[in-house]
Amino acid sequence: MSAFKLPQGPETHPWIQTFQWLKNPLGYMEECAKSYGDIFTLRIGPVFKPQVFISNPQAIQQIFTTDPKHLGSGAPIGIALVGKQSLLGLEGKPHQRQRKLLTPPLHGEKILAYGHLIREITDKVTAQWQVGQTFSVLSSMQAISFEVILKAVFGLQEGSRYDQLKELLLKILNPEQPFIRGIILLFPLLQRDLGAWSPWSKFLRLKEQVDELIYAEIKERQEKPDPSRTDILSLMMATRDEQGQPMSDVELRDELITLLVAGHETTANSLTWAFYWIHHTPQVREKLLQELDNLGEQPDANEIFKLPYLNAVCSETLRLYPVVMLVLNRFLKSPLEVMGYNLEPGTVVIPCIYLTHHREDLYPDSKQFKPERFLERQFSTSEFLPFGGGNRRCIGMAFALFEMKLVLATVLSQWQMELADTEPLQPVRKSTLLVPGEGFKMVVRGKRLQNQPILQTSVS
Repeated sequence: MSAFKLPQGPETHPWIQTFQWLKNPLGYMEECAKSYGDIFTLRIGPVFKPQVFISNPQAIQQIFTTDPKHLGSGAPIGIALVGKQSLLGLEGKPHQRQRKLLTPPLHGEKILAYGHLIREITDKVTAQWQVGQTFSVLSSMQAISFEVILKAVFGLQEGSRYDQLKELLLKILNPEQPFIRGIILLFPLLQRDLGAWSPWSKFLRLKEQVDELIYAEIKERQEKPDPSRTDILSLMMATRDEQGQPMSDVELRDELITLLVAGHETTANSLTWAFYWIHHTPQVREKLLQELDNLGEQPDANEIFKLPYLNAVCSETLRLYPVVMLVLNRFLKSPLEVMGYNLEPGTVVIPCIYLTHHREDLYPDSKQFKPERFLERQFSTSEFLPFGGGNRRCIGMAFALFEMKLVLATVLSQWQMELADTEPLQPVRKSTLLVPGEGFKMVVRGKRLQNQPILQTSVS
């Protein structure tokens, strides 16, 4: 076998690379892709080992289809919060078992049952909007996605435990010092309990309180089983593996937190981007409203889910600024040749979602919002990968898309809105996510009746 060889990449010190990556990840990746092409090597924290970024669809497909015994998965940055029994941190047989157990509650007919709940929560949150006033789109979408998770996933009814858990989880998910929390999660060496005043200590105390409430809920369900319940926690508790064993309490807790962390911020941010692009591009809004109006007054959730143009709008939103920029790291357990480079064991390989989604050969005018591209051709799972791929593809993908489509359809059918500002909305980094810049607001112009003429007030 030929000697090990890494792709080219910046020669600057790893700390400088890390700083550039933290400061401007999109610009830095685009600069590297321009200089080095579809595959390049970076050395960024916390590992500082060679990390090979890949945006070539054939090479990405190779990574996704390589036998997992040759590829390990690095522990995700939020493992301290989601827990070691989370699907994100498992490998091999435990990972396969957990995926099998979790797949049925999050797919097919099961998710359609949450349609009424999602629409009800959307109506409740948007009922607080005032005509003529501006509102924060992200705050509204966070309120919707958070309540959907507490009610559809955790299966909590409003009451004392619901209120306590909501308060604690919001504190964990929205720390007072998000940048410091992000740095601590990125560098495990900083995860030290230095007494009550320290950021990590505060995080650990909050986590303990959350765990107490979750375990109390699980215990209560075990003592008083109710087969009529359809929330995801109840379905997870009822499922059994090939040996007839249920998920342990720790596994249930870790998967619940994983679904919360993976499904709350990501869905809320994707919805925020969608509302921005729909109102920034008047012809898209007009086409989408015509498609929604054609369904009649009380459309079935399944009919909404299948709408082709709504699906194209959601896909283009997830393509342009995917909330997660990179696929979960894989590290080589044995040598692997990728694009002519013989990579040695221990090398980290990272399929890059953002760069792949901005390949001009796949997506001409990639910085433009053009949902039609998803009607004109089918993209493979290594060309369009907002939820990752292979055996690590996000297990909540179907649920996230269902929620996104229902919220968009519900809001757009009922409200006339416009952008409050003509400035283009820019993406910013928030920990490991790519989110819409702070302060994006819209103005409520009034309630909308079906087939009502569309106000041409958006900016193009």
